[in-house]
Order: sequence, then C-alpha cells, then structure tokens
Amino acid sequence: MTLTLYNTLTRRQEPFETVEAGKVKMYYCGVTVYDYCHLGHARACIVWDVVRRYLQFIGYQVRYIQNFTDIDDKILNRACVEHSSMEAVADRFIKAYFEDMARLGIKEADEYPRATHTMNGIQRLIYELENKGFAYPSDGDVYYAVRQFAEYGKLSGRKLEDMQAGKSERVNIEDPEYQKKKDPFDFALWKAAKPGEPAWESPWGAGRPGWHIECSAMVRDRLGDTIDIHAGGADLIFPHHENEIAQSEAVTGKPLARYWLHNGMVKVDGEKMSKSLGNFTTIRELLDRGVDPMAVRLFVLTAQYRTPIDFTDEAIAAATNGWHTIKEGLLFGYQYGKKLGWGVGTASLIAETVERFQETVNNDFNFPGGLTVLFELAKELRREGNIIVHEGKTETSPDELQRQWQTLVTLAGVLGLEAEIEAETQTSNGLSDAEIEAKIQQRQEARKGKNFAESDRIRDELQAQGITLIDSRDGTRWHRN
Repeated sequence: MTLTLYNTLTRRQEPFETVEAGKVKMYYCGVTVYDYCHLGHARACIVWDVVRRYLQFIGYQVRYIQNFTDIDDKILNRACVEHSSMEAVADRFIKAYFEDMARLGIKEADEYPRATHTMNGIQRLIYELENKGFAYPSDGDVYYAVRQFAEYGKLSGRKLEDMQAGKSERVNIEDPEYQKKKDPFDFALWKAAKPGEPAWESPWGAGRPGWHIECSAMVRDRLGDTIDIHAGGADLIFPHHENEIAQSEAVTGKPLARYWLHNGMVKVDGEKMSKSLGNFTTIRELLDRGVDPMAVRLFVLTAQYRTPIDFTDEAIAAATNGWHTIKEGLLFGYQYGKKLGWGVGTASLIAETVERFQETVNNDFNFPGGLTVLFELAKELRREGNIIVHEGKTETSPDELQRQWQTLVTLAGVLGLEAEIEAETQTSNGLSDAEIEAKIQQRQEARKGKNFAESDRIRDELQAQGITLIDSRDGTRWHRN
C-alpha cells in the first residue's frame, strides 16, 4: 500500500518518497493577516491539517510549518483606514486566526514564522541572488531577473513567450515601477521605503520585502534547502509558487520541494466568493450561525482535495446529517460500553478495516473514500444501538462491538472528527428527571415549529449525556443508559 500523490510540478501521480526516511518536511503558505479567515481558508487549513494527521497515522514524523504574511499592502491599507499600525492589525488577525482554527479542530503547526521576523533570512537570500546574477538593484528596489532562470514556468506550465504580463505587471510606461525594471516580467524582491510605511534597513536602502521572497526565506530558514511537501491553494501556483521556485533554486541549485500539492478553490452557490457579490462568508460568521464545526470538516472532506467545491445551504445540510451519523457511532461506546461490560483500556482495531481505509486514502489522499469506511462503521454501530435500546441486548459479541467502535474512533481521529465528541462525552450525566422532561418539551415545541435542526440538537445533547429518547405515536419515552 504505497502512498501516491499528484505532483503539480510533474503533472502526474507519483509514489511518495521523502528526502529523509520516515520524516516529512511540510510547508503550507498561510494567510495574509489583514482580515478574518473565510471559507477558502477553512478548506485549505482543514485539508492540510488532515494530510499532516494522515502522514503521522501511517508512521511519518512530520515537521509542519505554516507562515503568516504580516507585511503587505492590504495590511497597511487597513491600518491606514483604522488609524492603527501594521503590527496591531497583524496581531489582531493572527489572534483571530487561532480562535477560528481551534473551533474547526485544526491542530497547531509546529511553528508559525512571520515575514517580519525573518528579515535577516530574506536579505541574505536577496544578496545571494544578486551575487549570482539573478537580481539587480534599481533606485532602492531590487528585482528578480526572470529570464535569467531557464526553468521559469516549469510549475505552472507557462512560457514567457506565450504570456502577457500579469495584471500586476502590465506594461505601463508611466508606471514608476515599470521604469525601474529591465524586463516587464521581473518582480520585486525588495521595495524602497515610502513615506509613512514601515521599513527595514538593508544594503539597498530602507525598505520592505516583496511577497514571494518571504516564503522562500521562511522555508529555507525553518526547513532547509529541499523539503518534501510544499502545499497551498491552486490560486498560488502562479505567480507565487512559480516565483518561489525561481528564487530558491537559483541560489541553492536544489529542488525547493519534491512534491507540490494544491487544494481546489471554494465557490458559493456556483459563484466565485467575493465581497462585491455579497457571498463572502468568514469562518466565524458561519459557525456563529450554528453550523457545527465538524459538519464543516465533513463538507470539506467529502470532495477530492484538488477539485473545486461549491458551498451551498444544501451541501452544509447534507454534511450536518452525515456528521450526525458519524457522531452517533462515536458516542456508542460512551452510551453502551458499560452496559456491554467493556473493560478499561483500548481494544484492538479491525485490521481489515484499517487496511481498506489506508489503501483508499493512499490514492492521492482520497479522504472521500476514507469517509465511506467511517460511515459503514458508524451506521453499523447505530443499528446495534437501536437493537440495544429496543431489545435490551445485541447478538453481536461485546468484544466485536468494542473493536468496531475503537476502529471508528481511531479513523475518525485521523480525519480530525473528534474534537466535539471529546467535549460532549465529558458532560455530566447528572440531569434531574424534571430537567430531562423540560428538554423533551423544548424538543417537541421545536418539532411543532418544524425547527428540526433544534430538535436534533436537543436530542443529541441528551444523548451525549447518556439519555436516549425513543419516539413513537404515543409520544417520547426516555431512559438513562
């Protein structure tokens, strides 16, 4: 069962072989911290969180680095509007980032380098590029000479002779930046200081780094010349990742990354997400509306990570229903384990099921296929739970049920579908009979009002506290497990 990955650089699926046996160096191009994270960030962060978890699950020691871009025109513009500072804006939205990711159950990276904390490494890289003839100073700026790097375009498949300058690089002879360049395709490594903007001293004068050089320097400083996986959104392939390759490999003469992985974009009701269309949704807005964070994870994982996904109310409703199914399976052990006489400790996993899960996911991180295995386990446990409730016993042996449950818990954990369960199962089951009856009355009122989401929430809340509801034509009965 060899792990194979689709490599954007080679445009084919390849066996995964690391620079150092048993270890993975992984870098994800993180967020520019000028606003709250949106659905696109949620998808990327969930995907790479699960990739890291899975690599650890199959035995790799993973060093995972994710950067923050904390110096950028957008950050400076926001600081200007708010009469604040670049540092204050960046710090506020870095704090918000961690709050949002914690709600989504995303594990923290091993390190979060910031561009403003990597200035020595940035200047060192620019200096080396200049010495090797790949960069040139021009009136306080420093530019990368794109045509000097013969392999430019190898990641994106673009050729200079076929390309028009990108939107930010369109030829405009009145543009002062254009006048500084030797070639319109050249891009800035260092920008001369402008009045009122933050600046750092450098051999080329006071200024600040360009966006692309920041990631090249942070990768090199934290992980070395060649890493195993460089990850990011598909929108970064060109020019950002293309320029990273040109910068880093021109200096080191070594591949920057063995595997370039890119997640697909998020659409909203078939449209590109943008503030101008009014469909721009932040993570905290979505979760504050009552959408379960685990349903968001499930929604992201139901699509192959490289394909676009469409965020719709129907898709989130389907993911919410799917999460309820898996959650019922995950709660099985806490509800029925004691009744079934399970001993203390972890049961052995079902080897055939784990093998099928791994064989599926090993095909370019096929998480949708992995979810199929989870749903099979969860539905079987839910069926067994219903039999226990209605008949007081089950024909399946307690040991086998414990193995099924332990396998589900383990594999769900690989996909990060466990954070809410941990919180729920720690809830005291000390509700009085009167409190339970009051909850049931609230649920009945919600059902009369056709607020089925609230009805399900109350049922799940009681279930998590060891109280099972049984609906019938005569009303709702309940019992403690």
